[in-house]
Amino acid sequence: MKIFMNGRLVPEPQAKVSVFDHGLLYGDGVFEGIRVYHGRVFKLAEHVDRLFRSARAIALEIPMSREAVAEAICRTCRANNCREGYVRVVVTRGKGELGLNPFTCRDPQIIIIASAIQLYPKELYEKGLRIVTVGTIRNHSEAINPMIKSLNYLNNILAKIEAINAGTLEAIMLNHEGRVAEATGDNIFAARGRALLTPPPSAGALAGITRGVVLDLARQRGYETAEATMTRYDLYTADEVFLTGTAAEIISVTEIDKRLIGDGKPGPITCELREAFHQYAAMDGTPID
Repeated sequence: MKIFMNGRLVPEPQAKVSVFDHGLLYGDGVFEGIRVYHGRVFKLAEHVDRLFRSARAIALEIPMSREAVAEAICRTCRANNCREGYVRVVVTRGKGELGLNPFTCRDPQIIIIASAIQLYPKELYEKGLRIVTVGTIRNHSEAINPMIKSLNYLNNILAKIEAINAGTLEAIMLNHEGRVAEATGDNIFAARGRALLTPPPSAGALAGITRGVVLDLARQRGYETAEATMTRYDLYTADEVFLTGTAAEIISVTEIDKRLIGDGKPGPITCELREAFHQYAAMDGTPID
């Protein structure tokens, strides 16, 4: 495997960062996860723009232009013959002195990995996920804003540990007010009739790119969509619940906290939107060649 490191493609064993990199020491950096379908990078410009917004929000200067980062992503895909897969773009603060001061770091590291990914087993897309609500709450938006895709993912990891310990692969995270924020790595939707609801970023949810595509696809098909504060009651009593994310795409949730959602099977809206998403993803995207 070839890894893009600061302008060069290097073999994986040579892809190294300093032990003094603040990305390693303090989780000081940003990232994006991007899908590749049929030799096309899905929503490349949107992902690169969000990467730069995240970096700006933490006062991190990316030493490449947007255009150069986009080309580096395609270049890395070509080098690894990644025509169906996943790209992780990471920008760390770089090597600095021990201590929290980020301004001792002078050399941000840009790392791009293109590989395969399978977040959930195939059968779960056919049967749906069982999930639970966990005690680890989502970071307060004035602590770490959910719009920033930072390398500091411990909040989500602690929630994921709770989910796995409960025998599930995913969990609902609530915010400090007890409202639904998101799952540990995905956005969450609830369907009631022909209305689709999803928590707003102000509730602690990332404004995910797949989430945005799903909202657009739903509107095109005549569904009512809205960002709304939600409680677990809204999920328990929904006709359908599903998760969206770059890696997960769209996956049905059929049980929450031991309560069946709908009839306990993936619902027609979820299935319709998943099919529409796959058709859309097959046509959209920036060619890697």
